[in-house]
Amino acid sequence: MIVFGSTLSPYVRKVMVFGAEKGLELELQPAGMGRGSPEFMAASPFGKMPGFKDGDFLISDSSAIVAYLDAKYPEPSLIPAEPRARARTIWFDELADTIMMAAGSAIFGQRFVRPRVLKMECDHEAADAAERDLMPPILAYLEGAIPASGFLVDDRLTLADIAVASPLATLGCIGVTVDSARYPRLAAWVASMHARPSFAAIITRDRAMVDAMGGPVPREAVAG
Repeated sequence: MIVFGSTLSPYVRKVMVFGAEKGLELELQPAGMGRGSPEFMAASPFGKMPGFKDGDFLISDSSAIVAYLDAKYPEPSLIPAEPRARARTIWFDELADTIMMAAGSAIFGQRFVRPRVLKMECDHEAADAAERDLMPPILAYLEGAIPASGFLVDDRLTLADIAVASPLATLGCIGVTVDSARYPRLAAWVASMHARPSFAAIITRDRAMVDAMGGPVPREAVAG
């Protein structure tokens, strides 16, 4: 099975971690940002990562891919069958994919992707505003949503944990982390999730990639 994309994308990381937690071997092929093989374009006709290939089956979108993997490889189940637990899992997946990504992309995109990848100017004001105004309500919600068990749903690891931890891993690659004094439960949860072997190996590679490309652009620097 092939996943097309880059794990600097939380969507791609979500799929790779999901597969690893199921004990699956997923091959990662670089794609996205205007590059990729014909197979990638066949899997993702709008060029969005991740794309996915399993034999003659092609599909894109991280939520569609993990739903496929959970159905084809039901053990261990990472998307609960019980109606309420399943609904909450899908809610956290959607939270990560939309609300968290809107905030995270404004920060990571401006401070790293635009200047380092696209060679465009960084809008520091937009990044600062997202970190100041968009992130705190998300972090405050998560601080209150994490049960004593340390898992978001069903007192065990599910897609909910993987999805929410993924954009926070991307932000961590440019030094944007959860304030443990302000959000102690969330900070402990993030540390626990990112220490899992499924996350840790990917995060190590992602941080090395970011560093090799120059890291986030500080306010006084210019693109190029």
